[in-house]
Amino acid sequence: MRPVPPEFARRCAHVGAFVGSKLAIVAVAFSFSAVTVRANDALEFFEKKVRPILAEHCYSCHSVNAEKLQAGLLVDSRASLLTGGDSGASIVPGNADESLLIEAVRYETYEMPPSGKLPESDIQTLEQWVNMGAPWPEEDAPTASALKPEFDLQKRRSEHWCWQPVRKPSGPEVEQQDWPRKEIDQFILSRLESEGLTPAVDAKRSALLRRLYFDLIGLPPTPEQAEKFLNDRSPQAVERLVDELLASPHFGERWGRHWLDLVRYAESRGHEFDHDAPNAFQYRDYIIRALNADVPYDQLVHEHIAGDLLGEPRLHPEKGFNESILGTGFWFLGEWVHSPVDIRKDETDRFDNMIDVMSKTFLGVTVSCARCHDHKFDAISSEDYYALSGFLQSSDYRQVRFESHEQNGKVAAKLEELDARYKSLIAKKLASAGLTLPVAEPLSGEAVETVVVDYSNLASEEYRQDDYIFGKQPRRLGDAYLADLEDRPAIQFAMSDAAVSDSFWNGLVSHSGKALSHLGRLVLPQSGRTLRTPTFRLTDGQITCRVKGSGHVFACVDSHRMINGPLHGETIKKISKGSRWVDLDLSRYVGHRLHLEFTPEKDSTLEVMLVIQGATQAVRQQLNAREEIIRRLMKRYSEAARQHLAKEAEEIAHIWAAERAKLQSQVMQRSHLAMTMADGTGEDDHLLIRGNSSKPGNLVPRRFLTAISGGQPLSIGTGSGRLELAKQITDPENPLTTRVIANRVWHYLMGRGIVPTTDDFGVLGQKPTHPELLDHLATKFVEQDQSIKQLIRYIVLSRTYQMSSHIQPDAVAADPKNLTWHHRPPKRLEGEVIRDALLAISGRLDTKQFGEPVPVHLTSFMGGRGRPKKSGPRDGAGRRSIYLAVRRNFLSPTMLAFDTPAPFSTMGRRNVSNVPAQALILMNNPLVVELSGQWAKRALRTHPTLEGRIDGMYQAAFARLPTEREQQIAREYLQSQAVEHDANLDSQEIWADFAHALVNTKEFIFLP
Repeated sequence: MRPVPPEFARRCAHVGAFVGSKLAIVAVAFSFSAVTVRANDALEFFEKKVRPILAEHCYSCHSVNAEKLQAGLLVDSRASLLTGGDSGASIVPGNADESLLIEAVRYETYEMPPSGKLPESDIQTLEQWVNMGAPWPEEDAPTASALKPEFDLQKRRSEHWCWQPVRKPSGPEVEQQDWPRKEIDQFILSRLESEGLTPAVDAKRSALLRRLYFDLIGLPPTPEQAEKFLNDRSPQAVERLVDELLASPHFGERWGRHWLDLVRYAESRGHEFDHDAPNAFQYRDYIIRALNADVPYDQLVHEHIAGDLLGEPRLHPEKGFNESILGTGFWFLGEWVHSPVDIRKDETDRFDNMIDVMSKTFLGVTVSCARCHDHKFDAISSEDYYALSGFLQSSDYRQVRFESHEQNGKVAAKLEELDARYKSLIAKKLASAGLTLPVAEPLSGEAVETVVVDYSNLASEEYRQDDYIFGKQPRRLGDAYLADLEDRPAIQFAMSDAAVSDSFWNGLVSHSGKALSHLGRLVLPQSGRTLRTPTFRLTDGQITCRVKGSGHVFACVDSHRMINGPLHGETIKKISKGSRWVDLDLSRYVGHRLHLEFTPEKDSTLEVMLVIQGATQAVRQQLNAREEIIRRLMKRYSEAARQHLAKEAEEIAHIWAAERAKLQSQVMQRSHLAMTMADGTGEDDHLLIRGNSSKPGNLVPRRFLTAISGGQPLSIGTGSGRLELAKQITDPENPLTTRVIANRVWHYLMGRGIVPTTDDFGVLGQKPTHPELLDHLATKFVEQDQSIKQLIRYIVLSRTYQMSSHIQPDAVAADPKNLTWHHRPPKRLEGEVIRDALLAISGRLDTKQFGEPVPVHLTSFMGGRGRPKKSGPRDGAGRRSIYLAVRRNFLSPTMLAFDTPAPFSTMGRRNVSNVPAQALILMNNPLVVELSGQWAKRALRTHPTLEGRIDGMYQAAFARLPTEREQQIAREYLQSQAVEHDANLDSQEIWADFAHALVNTKEFIFLP
């Protein structure tokens, strides 16, 4: 196919004239939004990354509080850095290589800090900051004061709008009373009238049709759908259309893509080698289903924060699996580093990202800015940050067998009841004969001090596993259990207290998009088959486990799991059959927190009795001797028991085995996996001095933000306390949560939030343009049972939403940024939506939902470590963009050009740029050219006449018929092309050029 002919592009330029006439205003609006967001991101980068480096390494010698100022240089304000010290200016904004500060930290001229060169990552951070222009918040220059500046949280809380309670305002009185359709319109009109302005006229029905389709389902209306709506002149036509679109399965795909921006969704970990994030797509499918089902927002929040802990989880209506638990997968969608040298620092970095995403997504505040110091501007303290960190420290990662989790839980409860019944029957029969169990002597002396986990006396709330294979509780000394002896069931008696895997669960099969679990070079079938010990602090590097059977033990240190490469291989140890003691040398991790995970070999049994650290040979001998005494006593007991039971034991064993076999038929053996959160040992985190993981301070009890909760620790029974946290986040007294989601919905529909900085309601963010409207939407949202669909419906049926983009010169002069909403500015479609629209009109769109991602299409320029071995199809197999793989190191160049964000943190508001690459992609991208050709082929097949084809293609592209002038220009162009290329008017190549030209108009990628 030839490039779009310049002459035709010129002659058809007026196809997008309705947008072109407003380009100046669009440019102003886009410039305003993009610059605002970029500036906000830059300041956040400074607060989170740069200021902590300066504070930790430079302030002691180069701040107003330094005991002795060195070299006349202050680095605690931007003005001081620009002025510099004895050697001149310290920074040249925008040019790191010319900045003395960067030369000094690189050790090129001066060597700063003198105590030792900064880590390379810190140097790169400073370089990036200077090259960004050295952004620094507007603040008063520091003055000599106490080393710890004043931080009055309550004063900040009382002075900033976002912490104030949500009020229910009444719709204001307006003069033009016939204009409002909804209360929304009263708030907008009242503001306009106060400024002496009037709202724009209503949008044309064709423009409104296209706006609703793209805003609600992200796809263009078909010509048939457009004709149906445009011919329906009843007063309820728009309402019917809105209800149809909200009920469409494509609604969840459109709004699910918005949500994935918030949770930095990706299917790989980034960094070196871009390792897979196995089964991340299950979270993507979960959020699409949840949005389509219109799950109440407070329920959705609970599922994200603590879906694994809900007493009554939400179940899939048809398949019956646990939906709620899948929401917790968002915690783990971030970047992971394989084999970091400092795993505690790596953990704090991961927690920082998790807190950052959670707080921005649900609360609209930047809590992670308080990692290294009390927030510089907002009512958020460092203690608040570490109080939240404790919830993560008390939780864990797992790949859950989500499809079988509920069903097998019911089976496990029945199995527990069944086994308990027969154990009790046998115990009563033996007690009637006067047989008593031997009592094990308690541990004493040095042995007591070395034991960190003892399954003979472990608290019930600390007995944790992934699913049900190890039973509800450990097997107790002398417990009767069923075993296979020479292929026949027999009653045996436990020779020790131990957590024991049950062969009842043999045969579980877990389906994963990728490997089940990467631990070194091993792939262990851990899901649904793992015993987890309580968390403990390592005080001695030698860990010894008393076990029986075969399998593996993995030491999960500081929640680090991505073990690929030479480091941390010692945390994994094979347990061979016949082993009594298994040793792990964890000397490098002394002082760290860890727990152990035990996984039996396939179809094998594994018993775990004790975990000890720092045990001497004498202690081992003591434990072995104690065990031998118990074994001899139990041998006599079991012989006497079998003698007493005689043949009755065989009868009981057969009946017991038969009942277990019948119950086993109810086990759901196969299940897909999904990344989710699991509860661990409840712990509070230490406040880290200046965010340094090697400098722990005081413990901070787990709780919610002080500005909302008052700073009282949460009442947590056992475990992490995330469920209690979720309830506080959705508490009606919390002014943030409902405001934030109401603002997000408004932003996605209107193109700009009432609070433009959608992820930051704090001091560094922007104030709401219509604060009473924001509270009105928040209260309306609650009254409508926190239904996202109902809030969308309420907004799109308003006259404000349905305004045209017609510009009133007087209004633009008075309010060039359109803060009063005197018109609806054109909105450029996102890259994903443009691609989906092309697929739809070409007939290539595959509407299949859910499933594993389509591999990313790799161009020759997409290289580097971790590059996938195979490239995906250029057209993504026709699937919607939300189903294409998102690999952090290999993001689609087309999507990036159209401002799809890199998934590193919450991005509630995408930048909207206007760069040459976008036009070049639409002109020359092979997929765009290919789909244009397929669209032309479809038009030739569908419409027999020239005029019919032109009409049909205009309807498909723009949801309207061409004007007479457009029809004439198109005919003249097609006829001239036929003559020029000696072709007839049915030539696919000519129509492909025409289709390509329509794709390159502004009207195709903008909503009016």
